[in-house]
Amino acid sequence: MKNRKRENENFTSAPTNSMETIGTSHSSPAQHPPEACLDLVDRRERRSTTPERTDSASRDDRHSLVTAVTVVSRKARKGRGAGKFRAKSPKAVWTRKQQCPCGDWKCFATYDGDLDKTDSGPQSVKNDLGPVESMIVPYVGMIFKSDDEAFEYYGNFARKNGFSIRKERSRLSPQLGVYKRDFVCYRSGFAPARKKQMGDHHRDRKSVRCGCDAKMYLSKEVVNGISQWFVVQFSNIHNHELLEDEQVRLLPAYRKIREADQERILLLSKAGFPIHRIVKVLELEKGTEGGQLSFLERDVRNFIQNRKKVVQENDALLSEKRENDLLDLLEACRANKEADPYFVYDVALDENEKVENIAWSFGDSVRAYDVFGDVVYFDSTYRLVSYRMHFGAWLGISNHGKILLFGCVLLQDENPRAFSWALQAFLRFMKGRPPQTIITDVDLGLREAIRSELKNTKHAIPLHNILPRISRWFSAPLDLRFQEFKYEFERLCHLESADEFEFRWNQMISRFEISSDEHIALLNSFRMCWALSYARGFFLARMDSTSYRRSVDAFLKEIINTQTCLRGLMEQVALLSNYRTLSNEAQYSPLKTCLPIEEHVRGIFTPFAFHMIQHEMLLSLQYAASKMTNGSYLVSHFKKVEGERLVIWMPDDEQIHCSCKEFESSGILCRHALRVLLFKNYFQLPSKYLLGRWSQESLLFGESEQSNANIKDEWYREFNSLTGTLFSEAMLSKERSDFVHRELNKELTRLIAQVRDMPPANAVGMDISFSSTVV
Repeated sequence: MKNRKRENENFTSAPTNSMETIGTSHSSPAQHPPEACLDLVDRRERRSTTPERTDSASRDDRHSLVTAVTVVSRKARKGRGAGKFRAKSPKAVWTRKQQCPCGDWKCFATYDGDLDKTDSGPQSVKNDLGPVESMIVPYVGMIFKSDDEAFEYYGNFARKNGFSIRKERSRLSPQLGVYKRDFVCYRSGFAPARKKQMGDHHRDRKSVRCGCDAKMYLSKEVVNGISQWFVVQFSNIHNHELLEDEQVRLLPAYRKIREADQERILLLSKAGFPIHRIVKVLELEKGTEGGQLSFLERDVRNFIQNRKKVVQENDALLSEKRENDLLDLLEACRANKEADPYFVYDVALDENEKVENIAWSFGDSVRAYDVFGDVVYFDSTYRLVSYRMHFGAWLGISNHGKILLFGCVLLQDENPRAFSWALQAFLRFMKGRPPQTIITDVDLGLREAIRSELKNTKHAIPLHNILPRISRWFSAPLDLRFQEFKYEFERLCHLESADEFEFRWNQMISRFEISSDEHIALLNSFRMCWALSYARGFFLARMDSTSYRRSVDAFLKEIINTQTCLRGLMEQVALLSNYRTLSNEAQYSPLKTCLPIEEHVRGIFTPFAFHMIQHEMLLSLQYAASKMTNGSYLVSHFKKVEGERLVIWMPDDEQIHCSCKEFESSGILCRHALRVLLFKNYFQLPSKYLLGRWSQESLLFGESEQSNANIKDEWYREFNSLTGTLFSEAMLSKERSDFVHRELNKELTRLIAQVRDMPPANAVGMDISFSSTVV
């Protein structure tokens, strides 16, 4: 007893730390006998009630008792209560583990029968905890920066000790907001009684709550303007068995499905895998044994069911929002129709009398189509995901190279029926006048609709919509032969002869053995739309270029990205359809050659069109023209960078045709034809090659459309030629421009006065013509 008393006195005199830690201790259990530790705790409990002790010592003792953690031995606690003595027989054995004042969790005592009889033999000293990460036990007065940090800390502490926690109560004040938080053991409290309704079958599932008193209460205080959370009450006394590591991971609080696993589960579920197969696949992918995942099979089932439920609820909300926004868009169309009589729209309803498709076009767009509707670019590649509708736009190009928006459409589906309805609506908007050419992407349904509704319109697909797909379609099937195939395919694209194209196309298919490939069959069915040997004569107005495609993408993204609802989308379309706001300021384009033709064209064409023909003029100087016996010309490059071109010149009608068909495609004379005109000593282009769509005069918003319609094309072109020449000459010097400005005002005032004195109706038809030699 002397030795035990001496050892206890040594323990008592040892300084205790108010912040005990859980972890492996460097002290051996043999150095701290269990009897001494237990005797010390009993004496500290008795001593804490005596008033003679100081407040500091009393507070330390109470803190040691509060932070005493009752943990059942990891091997012997199964079926026994932790922190509670339950004697089923006189021979019953209870294992109680407490933290020794020295801070060592390895000190424990085994009681057999009566508390007074303790066995301090070596067999009573057990350490089944294993190495645990060092962690401070929560204590009264502990400070946290936030309640979330405290909850995370307490949750980690709970997991290391075989239980989980939940949030119980919180208190709110207008000044501090949430200022109290209660965290309790997952088995705290008791489950409320369930009310069973008659006729309904409910599972009689027992609750895990058993009134456990383990808890940690927090209170928020503001110190020096900083919010802090203090532990005001803590208890770690449990009335239930604590779990092993292999069991605690199965508590619902710790069965979490990570985001990466969620995506994998959804992918496998969409592929048709059953639940047990999904779990097996995840175990194989992670290399874990069966049942060792951080979640259970029922968690996977619940996750999939909940996700399906969320998707269904979102679909219902989206469907309701879509229907409301479509009705709102329809009301906006009606309001625009009342404000602008030239505004047109059309709507298609489904069998439930709900909006299925809707298309519209503003008055400015209709007027723009009257002038520049020779070529239409129909883009249907964008989709409004939130509304599950496809957005289509009819686009064009102005004489200044600006994108024109002719109309828009929203389609429920992308099928021949929907596309046919869209094209029919567009033709109604444009008074039944179809375009010469329509440019689209590769789409079988759209092609079928074009063949049905636009029978006299040529269908073109730019090569920049074809070539990027070649690698995706044929790189894997052809493997090492793909580069050879790609080179041969690009050569075929630029062949001029249709017969030669057909021969070499079939030869290429046989050579690479791809006749059964679905993509080669798709290309073959569209070959008359994308192969230049067929589409070279289509009028495209340079809208098949990659630069125009990039401009279209930027233009449409400006519409799609700024929309928050369908009404907002219409407002953005209205803004971009107002062509009066487009900046078409006159730009001075410098001459790059001394050719009279260049100076003549500069006064007629817009800067955009003039730059195109100026480029051709510069290149024409690198070509030589050789006259043939039949009156035609053979034009070739001095370095033979391209093949020879055949140019046919008919002097009687001043008609010129080149085998490259550039003028038929863009409305701009090619370098080969310009070379022949220079060879024939032409100082001005024939009027028929000065297309009105590229002229400086804007035909969009004339003051008298009826008068413009009655003006003869020949007189109009020659009038433009005269004014263009006058403008070009006047801009050469300030003296010239001042003279022309002064004299022109005088002459125009006189002419206007004379014209006003004339009768409005022509009593006698007059043939007004100007000599092409007038300067």
